Amino acid sequence: MAGTAYDAKTAADYRAAREIPREGLEAWRRAVAAETALRTGMTVLDVGAGTGSFATAFHAWFGVRVLAVEPAAAMRALIPDTPGVTPLDGRADALPVPDGCADAAWLGSVIHHLPDLVAAARELRRALRPGAPVLIRNTFPGRSERDLRVRFFPETAAGIEGYPDIDRVTSAFATAGFQQVSLQALPQQSAPGLAAFADGLRRDADSKLRALPDAAWAAGLDRLRRAAAENPDEPAISWMDLLVLR
Repeated sequence: MAGTAYDAKTAADYRAAREIPREGLEAWRRAVAAETALRTGMTVLDVGAGTGSFATAFHAWFGVRVLAVEPAAAMRALIPDTPGVTPLDGRADALPVPDGCADAAWLGSVIHHLPDLVAAARELRRALRPGAPVLIRNTFPGRSERDLRVRFFPETAAGIEGYPDIDRVTSAFATAGFQQVSLQALPQQSAPGLAAFADGLRRDADSKLRALPDAAWAAGLDRLRRAAAENPDEPAISWMDLLVLR
């Protein structure tokens, strides 16, 4: 995984600004439950685990053991090291886990950070048990119009266009024998309202926002604040894709 350097402050800002409250992820819990047979005693491999938001969610939702692989030391240091979650230093193309150890793999907002998708797919094939799914949560080119950042900071769409698209991802994973099972857009609620969402934004914690010129950042923040004033009861909901391969 590459492309972003995280020090302790950036990692803390990321956790504060980017993690979705557990109650805002109910659609994701239901979708994962429908796509998998996860239950207590199974193991999930969380690749690019960040500060551990989804690692802890998977353990809470399904009672599974989570191997949380994260290459950035500052991010990894914030992953709760509990009996159900084990932080590991590693990369998608060099997973520090035994062969056939996991019942599912989760890649949350990380696919665009992987320099070699084919190598990552090969490693996941090695690490997963036969028939285990790969669950990819990401924003994909051409499918980002319901992302709150794109809505209020439309210049961020240009950065997303440089991400691997669905065809590129599925083609890379096909080299390791994975085939697409499903693709669906799912909602996630970041904050009770747009004003709270604006208050929680941390420009330095988001590579898309950090790349904006100062004028575009200021204009987008003003656009967001005006929308919050006009629609005070509108919840801060974004949509992302869940791509399932098996």
